[in-house]
Amino acid sequence: IGTNPTSIDNVDIPKDQGVKLKPGHVLYVVNKLYPYTVEFVRESGQSDSRDQQKKGASKRPHENSQNKSIETKCSKMQSNDTLDVNKSADDTSAEQQQHASQSAVGHWSQGLKVSMQDPKMQVFKNDKVVVIKDKYPKARYHWLVLPWQSISSLKALRSEHLDLLQHMYEVGENIIQEHSSLSRAKFRLGYHAIPSMSHIHLHVISQDFDSPCLKNKKHWNSFTTEYFLDSK
Repeated sequence: IGTNPTSIDNVDIPKDQGVKLKPGHVLYVVNKLYPYTVEFVRESGQSDSRDQQKKGASKRPHENSQNKSIETKCSKMQSNDTLDVNKSADDTSAEQQQHASQSAVGHWSQGLKVSMQDPKMQVFKNDKVVVIKDKYPKARYHWLVLPWQSISSLKALRSEHLDLLQHMYEVGENIIQEHSSLSRAKFRLGYHAIPSMSHIHLHVISQDFDSPCLKNKKHWNSFTTEYFLDSK
């Protein structure tokens, strides 16, 4: 039994043996010095939920108001990444998760065509292109420049598209310049070599990579390796 036996209702538990606890049992430890009445708490899930709600309510509003929606979206995206762990790196970009649940537009890869029509997402537009905020930004500043003309990917580009690509680049540069506070920030403008989202789009992304949506190595590599092709 040892020098500090444990007992239940004053009956010592033999060494290397177990006893099934039931509600109401009195558990004694350390030579019966410390009695504990056994109770089982039901609906622990609800209790945990209440505790989490209390913790959430205690946070100061100004600490979370700005990034709350982005962090929620990114958490959902991370869950989807776990489900898709066997997919290749090319199939797990942020844009892939952006519209995976939008059954109304069909396959998730068509999601950019919906976002570019959303006034809430638009930052700038003219008769040739539209600039939208990336729904799951991988840096503090991350925009997408998309042409109104339907071009599925880089493979669909032809020589007649050169002027359009130049215009997209110039618009991206203008977006950076319009934000005077970003004049000293370093940016890159470019494309993913094998994009997962249909419809060609130019990434305009700051190099701080300060974002709750930048969660794993795949996200990092998609903007810091040769997978990312500079526009110029």
